[in-house]
Parts: sequence; structure tokens; C-alpha cells
Amino acid sequence: MSLQTLKRKFGQPTNSGAFGFSGSYADPIRNIDWILIAVVALQSIIGLFNVFSTTHLRLLDQEFDPYFYTQRQAGYIIAAAAAAAIVMALGHEWFRTQVGALYGGLMLLLVLVLVYGAVRGGARLSFNVPIVSFSLQPAEFVKPVILILIASYFSEASDTKIDWHHFVMSLYIVGAPVALILIQPDLGSATVIVAGVVGILLVAGARRRYLLMITGLSIATMGTVMVNGFIGTYQLRRLVSWLNQDSRDKALESVVLQVRFAKRAVSTGGFFGKGYLDGPLTNGKYIPVQFTDFPFSAIAEQFGMLGGGVVIALFAVMLWRVWRIAQMARDRFSFYMTCGIFTLMTFTIFQNIGMTLGLTPVSGLPLPFISYGGSHMLAMGIMVGLVQSVHMRRLE
Repeated sequence: MSLQTLKRKFGQPTNSGAFGFSGSYADPIRNIDWILIAVVALQSIIGLFNVFSTTHLRLLDQEFDPYFYTQRQAGYIIAAAAAAAIVMALGHEWFRTQVGALYGGLMLLLVLVLVYGAVRGGARLSFNVPIVSFSLQPAEFVKPVILILIASYFSEASDTKIDWHHFVMSLYIVGAPVALILIQPDLGSATVIVAGVVGILLVAGARRRYLLMITGLSIATMGTVMVNGFIGTYQLRRLVSWLNQDSRDKALESVVLQVRFAKRAVSTGGFFGKGYLDGPLTNGKYIPVQFTDFPFSAIAEQFGMLGGGVVIALFAVMLWRVWRIAQMARDRFSFYMTCGIFTLMTFTIFQNIGMTLGLTPVSGLPLPFISYGGSHMLAMGIMVGLVQSVHMRRLE
């Protein structure tokens, strides 16, 4: 059934429904994807319990409130839900009209963070916001804005295929923020942004040689950044330790051991796991950044293959709903943007679980809705809101 047929069939006002809504079936409020909302909510709840299990003993050892990080994560979840609701109310088309200003503002923040950002682990990734005790990481918000901008730019092309001019211009649009993110340095965020853009290029009909070119340019750029010393020593160690996971080199020990213990936590969980709050490696604090970078290892140790499988299944449902919404999009902009979000989410999930299993290098990318952190929760909430907006307005 065509979109026009649906509009003719359902576009007339109706009486109030079971939930008290009135108007046509095309009203946005009637077209929320509740399955996607439910899956994201479940993952967020799982993440909340996981944050507590991976942090409470560390905090007790330091004589802090064991619920400190859990309470903050709950606040981040509420803030992300509010951000998603605001985006759904304003609509993705509104953000399309404002994307130029958003892009310019984020470029300014990326420059300022290199000068005034807080230094953690040899990198300047975020601003400290003392009033609300929050670290603002601009790179996280670049992700949805770049996808909106690139999707809008390609959708305005007169041809259905991406020509050379549009491809080159997209490189300029993406290259500027990615270069600033690499200088921070934050390889994880840079690669995931490129992955999202490549997803849009694929569905927008870019020629194969263009995709090979952007892949080659990405590799060459990261190589140049490494050679010129922009990448910190610790990030180089991450790559070297991934290639030498059995290394006994003292210089690689910190990275090699945390990956080794993460893999051990997954493997020793068995089918049903050790039980909540009873994981020896998680309780023993063997994995330093488990609640941010390696949350899947804690889930697998405590709940085994069954628990890990549930989390992966929920991610599969989430991605299925996002892809389904992309297929139902009413225009090229909505389709491109949703496909970009789908690719970005898929890459992030694969990279985080992959580094826990030693399949990919440690990158610091969070596991969506499960890892602790405010900026990435807000950014993911915004992207879910954008996808929901596409679904809500598909019949208008």
C-alpha cells in the first residue's frame, strides 16, 4: 500500500482512541515505535544495575557512597530520555534547518576543548561543568549532527547517485571535525563518525571507488597523526597490545592485562554466570575501567552466556527497529539519516563487545545505553529521538 493511499485511508479525523488521543492516524503522537522505546529502556536498566555491580566495591574501598555512580547514571538516563522527547517533539526536520548553526557551534567547542579541556589519560576530550558536576564531551554530540548534515546535503543532490563534487564536499564537512577529534586524541569517536558517514554513502549510491578512497584516506590520516606524535603513547600501546595479546612487555602490561581479564570474565561466566554481585573478577576490581569500557565482561561473568545473549538479542531488536524505520522513511533525508544512525550504532556495539573479546583494539567506545557516562547517553538519546521522529512523521 502506497503512502498516498495510507494518507487517504487514515488521514481523516477520528474520535478519541483508547489513550485519549484525537485527530488522524497520521498524527505523530500515534506513531511512536514503542518496541524501540521498550528495548532502549531495558538496556538502560541493565546498564544501571551493571554500573552498581562494577563500582560499589571500589567506592566502598575509598570510603565513598557505593551508589554514587549509580545515582549519576540514573540522572544521565533521565536526561537522555528528556533529550529524546524534546527531539521527538521538535522533529528531525527542525534539526535539519538548524544543523548549520549546530555544526558551527560544535566546531568551536572542539577547538576550545583542545585549549581548555580537562586532561585525562593524556587526552583533552571534555570540559568540566562544575555547577552540575558533569563532563561535557563535544565529540559525542558531533555524531548526530554530522549525520544530519551529511544526510541533508546528499538528499538535496539532484541525482540519485553521489557524484565526485558531492563526495569531495562531504570529505570537507566530515574531515574538519574528525581532524580536531583525532588531535584530542580520540580515535574511537573519529572512527565511529566515519563509519556512520560511510553508511550514508552506501545507501546514497556512492561509487565503490569513493568508498575505497574514504577508507584509504581514513587509514592514511590516522597513520599520519600517529607518525607526527598527535596520538598519545597510551593509544599506540592499545594497538600494539591488540596485535600482541600474549605479550609480557611491561610497557604493554596495563592494556594487555585488562583485556586478558575481560576475556577471562566472559569465559568463566559459563552458561548461567556466577550470580549478580558474585563475579570474582568484577568484585576483585581486576578490570580498571569495567563500568565504562568493558561493561559486557561484567554482564557475561555474572549472568553467563545467557545474560550476554539477552543483551546482544536486545541490541539486535533495537537495530532491527531502526532499520525498519529507515525503510519506512518518507523522503531521502530521513532515510539517509536513519541509515547513518543504524551504521553508527552497529559499529559502536561491535567495537565495544569486540574489544572485550580481544577481537578489536581497545578504543574507549562505550556500549550504548549500558556503559557509564553522561555525554554518550545524551548523544544516544538524541539519535533515538531522531529515529523516532522519522517513524512518527512517516504518514504526514
